[in-house]
Amino acid sequence: MASADQLINAFTTLLVTIDPPGLVPIFLGLTSGMSRSQRKQVALRSSVIAFIILAMFALFGASVLGVLGISIGAFRIAGGLLLFWIAFEMVFERRQDRKEKTSEVAITKDHIQNIAVFPLALPLIAGPGAISATILLAGSLPTSVERAQLLIVIAGNLLLMLAALLIADRLDRFLGVTGRAILTRLLGVILAALAAQFVVDGVKAAMAVS
Repeated sequence: MASADQLINAFTTLLVTIDPPGLVPIFLGLTSGMSRSQRKQVALRSSVIAFIILAMFALFGASVLGVLGISIGAFRIAGGLLLFWIAFEMVFERRQDRKEKTSEVAITKDHIQNIAVFPLALPLIAGPGAISATILLAGSLPTSVERAQLLIVIAGNLLLMLAALLIADRLDRFLGVTGRAILTRLLGVILAALAAQFVVDGVKAAMAVS
């Protein structure tokens, strides 16, 4: 069974990579012109699809790495570096610009009713950072009980994501431009520290194997 520290670390890592406050203004832009009930359907559908995607990587991601001959240590190093880059983008506000460009492309190419799948569920909610973090966390929680706990953590994060989307208009007004900028930078610094820890753990694991 995973310790409380492990579960808190897993929850924090996923919460920062999923970044509900950063998705709120994009969600509002994607669903402009929709009724409240339509927005609710999009929010619910995208959250459920994102959970399925992350749950699949939590359960089978390590097995896929094994088939490819990639050790968990090596993936921790690579995943930590990827998460560090995402943290860098968050601190310097580059990630938000990239997300907004993704949403703009989707509006022109996909029908409005399909935005729950693309770009909301993938790649905005269950993006490369969240997928990498999920596989890394699953590698440190190998037993079936620990994996079940990880699924609960993922579900908890996506329930928060769903709640943020359901109150998106109020949350956006409450935070404002300044509030979103401060929160995004703060989460970026936390993610950078978590990413560095993943790299350190990966180096230790790789040295132990060698």
